[in-house]
Amino acid sequence: MPIDQISALLDIAKTAAREAGKVVMEIYDSGDYQSYQKEDDSPVTSADYKANEVILAILQRETPHIPIMSEESENGELAQRKDWDRYWLIDPIDGTQEFIARSGDFAVNIALVEKNQPIIGVIFWPPGETLYFASKDNGAFKESLSENKQIFVRKFDDIENDAVMIAISRRQAREKVMQSMSSHRTYQTYPTGSCSLKSCFIAEGKADVFLRVGITGEWDTGASQCIVSEAGGSILAHDFSPLSYNERNSVTNPDFIVMGDQRVNWQTIVKYTTGNDK
Repeated sequence: MPIDQISALLDIAKTAAREAGKVVMEIYDSGDYQSYQKEDDSPVTSADYKANEVILAILQRETPHIPIMSEESENGELAQRKDWDRYWLIDPIDGTQEFIARSGDFAVNIALVEKNQPIIGVIFWPPGETLYFASKDNGAFKESLSENKQIFVRKFDDIENDAVMIAISRRQAREKVMQSMSSHRTYQTYPTGSCSLKSCFIAEGKADVFLRVGITGEWDTGASQCIVSEAGGSILAHDFSPLSYNERNSVTNPDFIVMGDQRVNWQTIVKYTTGNDK
């Protein structure tokens, strides 16, 4: 895709993420929303649905020729979407549990997937008024009230012995993660909320690795994968195989690993043994 076209589509995604974030924050600050349980027992709120409406309206207006896959919309069977060469992949609120718990650790995710790989990633953190974004081969960036800069994963001084900073959930048992880490390294932990924010913190060098154990969808990793990759890291399934996008009937991810410095042999550190292929 020509660079000017990528730039234009990136700007559209950034606008959509910011506009959805404004609406989400208005609802968050007012506390006026309803919560529901989906069939997989994950939570969803009226704020998720409202953010979804805002994003869909902008993307459908600006790019009516590009299909959209969203966590909060009906996406159909693979037979209906397998011929999509390019599509938007969105999670209106990543971290709905954090939204409900009022931790502030939630984000709006928008990715553009082309030929089954994310080529644009935008993640907006409304409470922090911070935007993370990337496009393929053009680097990853962070925009906030205090800074506007290109971001990179942390480079270890000693790839064999440096302490590893693990981004870890506030609300899930740490044991599942820690028991999957080699006993031969020293670890520190960086507790935070949503999957996408953990990935962004790895992309900007605040943490080094994140192991996600539990149900997620392709919309949870699309934007993150582009941002982390452009910052010098990677996201892979728990067995270190590539994640897939729109190649299976199910859009549920396997458990996955977000990794920073690619000089590190992460397979000697992350010893995941209880695969959760869904």
